[in-house]
Amino acid sequence: MTGIHMAAAGSMNVAASTANATASQGTNLTAIIIVLGVIFVVGTVIAVVVASYFRLQSHRADAVAMAAYRKLAEEAVANQGELRAQLAALTEHVRAVEQLMREVG
Repeated sequence: MTGIHMAAAGSMNVAASTANATASQGTNLTAIIIVLGVIFVVGTVIAVVVASYFRLQSHRADAVAMAAYRKLAEEAVANQGELRAQLAALTEHVRAVEQLMREVG
């Protein structure tokens, strides 16, 4: 072999031994676990925030519906008072008509 071939073979051996050293050490599981843990925590936080937002929107919609229901109930009570007054007036008219019929008949 010539000097060039020997130098090339030597550099290939160095590259192969470096690759073997990296492969024999394996992957860094601690780094992978930390990255996955961070991703999991961030995902959980985002899911909680989104769920809380939609729960808040639901409560707001319920509050609006309840306010409309209260307004309707107040109007119904006011109308009921008016109807009672009209019914009392009609009752008086009916009594007057009955009295008139007794006097005539």
